[in-house]
Amino acid sequence: MKLSHEQVKHIARLAQLGLNEAEIEQLSSQLSDILENFEILKQIDTCNVPPATHSIRLQNIFRKDSATKSYPQSEILANAPKQEANCFRVQTILE
Repeated sequence: MKLSHEQVKHIARLAQLGLNEAEIEQLSSQLSDILENFEILKQIDTCNVPPATHSIRLQNIFRKDSATKSYPQSEILANAPKQEANCFRVQTILE
């Protein structure tokens, strides 16, 4: 399928691309080649090709969620550049 100059300009406008005439011509050729390859792929009979996904029954591979002892608060705050009331002090970003 050969794309026209106007079709490529329309696609570029939809994608908000500012293309010059040389880029439009190059893109027209490249996109046309891609579409021709898709047309060739559409002709392949894939009726007897098994799916590429795993059809076996999947199981959860994550570990069981359990509570564990955490680090002491003083150790966590030890490297904080600024602290206030046993919390991290960060710069205000919202007013």
